[in-house]
Amino acid sequence: MEQRRFSGKSHWYHETQSSARQHQTLPLVPEAARVEDHFLLDLSLPADVIEACRRWLLPARKLYGLLFPQRVTVNRLRTLSNYDRLSTALTVAQVYGVQRLCNHYAARLAPLPGPDSSRESNRRLAQITQYARQLAASPDVIDARARQQLEDVGLTEYDIILMTQIIGYVGFQARTVAGFQAMNGQPVRLIPGMGMQQEAAAAKFSEPQGQWTAGIEGVDQRIASTRQLESLAAWQPLEAFRLLAPVLAHESPVLDALGEIYSGARAEILDDEVAGLIALYSARINGSVHCFNESWQQWTGSDELAEAVRNGERVLKRLGQTRAKEGTLAEIVQVLACAPDRFNATQFSSLLALGFAAPGAIGLVAWCALCGWLNRLKIALGDVA
Repeated sequence: MEQRRFSGKSHWYHETQSSARQHQTLPLVPEAARVEDHFLLDLSLPADVIEACRRWLLPARKLYGLLFPQRVTVNRLRTLSNYDRLSTALTVAQVYGVQRLCNHYAARLAPLPGPDSSRESNRRLAQITQYARQLAASPDVIDARARQQLEDVGLTEYDIILMTQIIGYVGFQARTVAGFQAMNGQPVRLIPGMGMQQEAAAAKFSEPQGQWTAGIEGVDQRIASTRQLESLAAWQPLEAFRLLAPVLAHESPVLDALGEIYSGARAEILDDEVAGLIALYSARINGSVHCFNESWQQWTGSDELAEAVRNGERVLKRLGQTRAKEGTLAEIVQVLACAPDRFNATQFSSLLALGFAAPGAIGLVAWCALCGWLNRLKIALGDVA
């Protein structure tokens, strides 16, 4: 894999094809791989804020080690190498444009040997890269055909589950890191030519009764391991994991960490209407019909507000002119969902102006980031009919 830096862009890009090289390619910021905190990447933060976030921050740190260990053993059922995992993470980091993440994953990826240069390997890596970029940047285009294309190049169902979790995790990391940087007042660095995610089409949300069906078989409880059964018992009772848990339990340690992140982040949002609005609008932006329908059914706030979310950005902005709090929250969700690299100190200050303390504002950012992760799991691992 060759690294390139384009003139005028302080940003990492990587090729999808490997090529022979006579010397080891070094990352632009090699020290970015040698951080103590692999989730927050050694951001300097107040101790009281870190302590307030520990319920979701500790499992997020643990999950990094599960997804990106120093050594990975592949077999016929789990074929994703360390190179595949970090290449996917770098692709997602590039989509979201948060420089700290780009530097870190590029620095970890650079020393690794790439796959051989055969046509099959290049096609496999190209398909992985395309899937990661699409699920990160335009999740509503992912469907059963996208899963089939991954299977066609040799990925197993276990690989697809793990890769989808990696994409969701790095998206969660990008948004929370952006939130912490905004809290610190760090200026954002806009990358020339970087677009932003577009809101999903309103037509997808016209039918409120669509049912989600898993595209990958869940674990068979008759032959499941003790760890898998424990994970199912712990997380399937939660509505957010009722349908997802049997599929995610194939990688039960990852499911356990995600469940702990969910429980910790949700506990930070004391206002159920705020949490519901964030979940509803996140699903609307990302095109997760089932997540939207679930949030709609649980919604206890204003019908006018929920209908405005269903109709999309323009209607919601008009309503926000008379409902200042909801309008500000919707703007925050939109920026975090569509362009986290543009989330800045001014927007963080607007949360403080609504009455949130700094830890509460960060908790809101984390909840929004987690909703996007869950949206992508539902989109990638199943279908609504």
